[in-house]
Amino acid sequence: MNTATLELTPSETAGRRIPGNKGIWVGITCEFVEFAVLFAVYFIARAHFPEAFHEGAQRLNILAGTGITLLMITSSYCIACSVNAIRQNKHRSAVIWLIAGLVIALGYPVVKILEISWNLAHGINGESGIFFTVYYYLTFNHLVHATWGILGILWVLARLLFHGYTADDYVGLEALASYWHATDIIWLVIFPFFYVLA
Repeated sequence: MNTATLELTPSETAGRRIPGNKGIWVGITCEFVEFAVLFAVYFIARAHFPEAFHEGAQRLNILAGTGITLLMITSSYCIACSVNAIRQNKHRSAVIWLIAGLVIALGYPVVKILEISWNLAHGINGESGIFFTVYYYLTFNHLVHATWGILGILWVLARLLFHGYTADDYVGLEALASYWHATDIIWLVIFPFFYVLA
């Protein structure tokens, strides 16, 4: 019996491929491994000092943590809309959505700086106990990754403005979206660990 080879149409192939490119997924994997190690440190410290983690969480500004969460989720949504718009060959919409994503993403470091200022005004620094040492280390690392993501948004936006991406070639925009979503997912783990569950 002869077996016929099935050929996928371009739309079917596009639906099955991994978004972005291999390079960005290597970076995302490294980011996840790094934070997996940091989360292991969190759980080890929390197991040894449960009272410190409970008391420390009560002193954090949950409004700031919630604000960062909303900013991350909303900016991720805007960037996803930008990818969707370029897929539909709506260049202007893609630009508008990406600018919106950038503006909202820039709110994260602003809120973080305000939160740190608030913490310091209330005597909360990296030497205020094991909870705050772990808190600052994890959240600062996340801020560094988010800053790389914001720089990535600026780069991709510059390329998008000069028609560097089209409905046929938008891998760079998709790679940015994948990285930003990964950074968003990590924050969605950090937020409950420090602001809610502790």
